[in-house]
Amino acid sequence: MTVPGFRPSRAAAVLALVLGLTAPAAAPAQTLADALVAAYENSNLLEQNRALLRAADEDVAQAVAALRPVVNFVARAEATSVLTRQSAIPAGVPGGPRPARDVRTNDLQGSLAVSAELTVFDFGRNRLGIEAAKGTVLATRQALVGLEQRVLLNAAAAFMDVRAARSNVDLREANVRLITQELRAARDRFEVGEITRTDVAIAEARLAGARSQLAAAQGELTVAREAYRAATGTEPGQLRAPSALPRLPANVDAAKAIARDRHPSIRQAQFEVEVGDLNLARAAAQRQGQVVGSANLTVDQDRRDRSSLSLSYSRPLYTGGQLPSLERQARAQRDASRSNLHQVTVEVLETVGRSWSDLVVASARIEASDRQIEAAQTAFEGVQQEAELGARTTLDVLNAEQELLDARAARISAETGRVVAVYAVLSSMGLLTVEHLNLGIPVYDPEAYYNAVRSAPARSPQGEQLDRVLRRLQP
Repeated sequence: MTVPGFRPSRAAAVLALVLGLTAPAAAPAQTLADALVAAYENSNLLEQNRALLRAADEDVAQAVAALRPVVNFVARAEATSVLTRQSAIPAGVPGGPRPARDVRTNDLQGSLAVSAELTVFDFGRNRLGIEAAKGTVLATRQALVGLEQRVLLNAAAAFMDVRAARSNVDLREANVRLITQELRAARDRFEVGEITRTDVAIAEARLAGARSQLAAAQGELTVAREAYRAATGTEPGQLRAPSALPRLPANVDAAKAIARDRHPSIRQAQFEVEVGDLNLARAAAQRQGQVVGSANLTVDQDRRDRSSLSLSYSRPLYTGGQLPSLERQARAQRDASRSNLHQVTVEVLETVGRSWSDLVVASARIEASDRQIEAAQTAFEGVQQEAELGARTTLDVLNAEQELLDARAARISAETGRVVAVYAVLSSMGLLTVEHLNLGIPVYDPEAYYNAVRSAPARSPQGEQLDRVLRRLQP
C-alpha cells in the first residue's frame, strides 16, 4: 500500500536515517599505541619476570636477616624406662629372704628452652652478601626492561604484519577482479576473431595463478592475526596506519652513544660485574672465620632454670680444599662477567648499526617503490590502450598488470619494514619502553615491592597490601 505524499525515495532516506541512529556505533580503529599498551598489560612473559624480580628482592631481605639474632624456642620431653636386675637376698639378711627379680623404673622429664644466636663479627662477609644481593636485584631489573622492549617490539611487528597482510589480500582480490575482466575481454575478442585461443588460455592461466596467490595471502593474514593475538592478547580490529613515529637521533653514531649509556643489556652486565667482585670478596672473607654470641635459658619441670651466655670465635684451618676452590670459582665467574660485559657491548652496538641500516634501506625502498608504481601505472594504462587498438597482446597487458602488482606489493613491504625498523632502532638503543614512548598508562614499579621487604620486616603492612594486590592481578 502507498501512503499519499510519501514517496519511495523519501521512505528510503528515512529508513536509512533510522538505521543509522539505532545501529551500534562501529568500533574505533586501533592504533599502534593501542597494540603496544595491550601487549604491555597482557604479557605473561612480563608477569613471569616481575615475579622473578620479586624473588630476587627477597634475597636482599634474607641477606639482611643474616645479621640479626636467630631466636629459637625448644620444648623437650623425654620418657625413660630402665629395667634393672635385683639380686636375691638370702634368709638372715635384712630384707630377706627375697629371690632375684627384674625391676622397671619409668621416668618423664620435660623442659622449656629459649636460645638466641648472633653473628657478632664475620669480617664483612654478610655485608658483602647484602651488597651482592642488591646488585643482583638491579641486574634483574634491567633484564625486565629488556623483556619489556622485546614485548613491545613484537607487538609493533605484529601490528604492521596484520596491516601488510590485509593490504596484500586487498591487492590480490583487486588483481583477481582485474584479470577476470581481462579474461572476459579476451574471450569477447576471441569470439570476433581478433585474437587466438592461446591469448585466452594465457588469461585463464593468469587468473588461476592470481586466485592461488589470493589464497596464499589469505593464509598469511590468518597467520598474522594469530601472531597479533599472541603478542597483544587481543583480537586485531580495524588497524589505523601509524601517523607519527617516534623521533630518532640524527645519525647512527648518536644512536650508538645512547645505546652504550642506556641499553638494559649493558647495564645488566655492568651490575653483574659488580656482583662478581663482591662475591669474590665474600669468598676470600670466609677464610677469616666469624665471632658468634649465643644465649640460652632452660626451665625444667621442677621450675629450675639454667641460663648461659657464650662468645666464640671459629676459623677454618683445613677444609679439604673447599675454600680455595670457592675463591677460585668466584674469581673465574668475575672474569666471565667482565668478558660478558665487553661482548654484550659489542653485540648491542652491532644491533644498532644493523637496525639503522634496515631503516635506511626501508626508506630507500619506499622512495623507489613510489617511482616504480608511478611508472608501472603509466605503462599499464598505455598497454591497455594499445591492446584495444590491436597493437598489444593479452600477454602484454597481463605482464604490465603483474609489474604494477609487484610494485604495489613491494611498497607495502617497504612501509612495513620502515615502521618496524624505527621501533627496532629504539629497541637497540634501549629506549623502547612504555615510559619513553609516553603511552599514558601506569607502569610496573619495581621498587614498590623492594622497599616493602628490603629491611626484612617480620611483618610489613605495606608488603601485605602489595601481596593482596598482586594476588588480585593473577589470572
